[in-house]
Amino acid sequence: MTVTKGLEGIVATTSSVSSIIDGVLTYRGYDIDDLAENASYEEVVYLLWNGKLPNREELNGLLKDLSDNASIPQQVVDLLRSFPKEANSMAALRSAVSALALFDAEAHDFDIDTNKRIAIRLQAKLPTIVAAFARIRQGLEPVAPKAGAKVAENFLYMLTGKEPDAVAIEALDKALVLHADHELNASTFAARVTVATLSDMYSGVTSAIGALRGPLHGGANEAVMAMLEDIGSMENVEAYVQDKLDKKEKIMGFGHRVYKNGDPRAKHLQKMSRELGKLTGDMKWYEMSIQIEDIVTGQKGLKPNVDFYSASVYTALEIPRDLFTPIFAISRVSGWTAHILEQYENNRLIRPRAEYVGPTNQKVGPIEQRK
Repeated sequence: MTVTKGLEGIVATTSSVSSIIDGVLTYRGYDIDDLAENASYEEVVYLLWNGKLPNREELNGLLKDLSDNASIPQQVVDLLRSFPKEANSMAALRSAVSALALFDAEAHDFDIDTNKRIAIRLQAKLPTIVAAFARIRQGLEPVAPKAGAKVAENFLYMLTGKEPDAVAIEALDKALVLHADHELNASTFAARVTVATLSDMYSGVTSAIGALRGPLHGGANEAVMAMLEDIGSMENVEAYVQDKLDKKEKIMGFGHRVYKNGDPRAKHLQKMSRELGKLTGDMKWYEMSIQIEDIVTGQKGLKPNVDFYSASVYTALEIPRDLFTPIFAISRVSGWTAHILEQYENNRLIRPRAEYVGPTNQKVGPIEQRK
């Protein structure tokens, strides 16, 4: 057997959901640049689930389905209230999504129409869960979802209890488009491995959330903001980054295993970061990010990935740092569920092998002689 650490370069399945070819990211054959500029998040959700962009009637139907399913059971709200206020937000989301399955009578049905309904429920309810937990831990009452509102608007409304600014809605909507899917990433692979056992969609998404939590995956955007806050101001950037480089320490938000010439999503987030900085009158985080990029790219040749500028975008939207990764999950659940639907359609248990490197020819001796 040939061992490939981290399965790098291994093609584990075929998929028509998304692709990364020669550094170009596509969803169902649509270039991410085209989608980021010309499609709403809900249009992208429909595309990922159905293989085509919706017409007006289909989009309106999806919007209604998402709105109708955005509320969460009171028992799940009570569960969120029972969590420690200092609980990790991704751990809270993981537990709440797992609990949702207990209140869905269709959770263990496996026909395609049922699973598409479950996908709608998950997409609709994740923003409500994240916003509710964020408010509960502040001692505030959760805000009920706003009927008829799109995902980005509804999340910002439920988070703050105020009507969000149009620019903020547009920025978050575009961020959701950019994060919706990314081929066979760690969390998507975790979801597909789970449902390949013929476990249910809730289990698959719970597995995916667990994988996304890690700082080498979704948690990287939180780590970027922690770094920016640690640096504090423009005058400290050069010394801080140079010290990291000299010590050969990882600088979060740079480089990507599948992109050698830069993450195509990063430029859209960089533009949003600049525009939001101008809107709020606070360019600090954007300007610090630009300086960090100049140093790291200049010295190491590494370019920013999707996590790097999403940190300053979400901060400009006044979103708490530990909600960055849950927002990633709000978006990526569209891709996870698309991959889960695809896995169910042509399933085979995912069961790779491992090369054994431990001791051999061991014998069980009397317990008295064991050290």
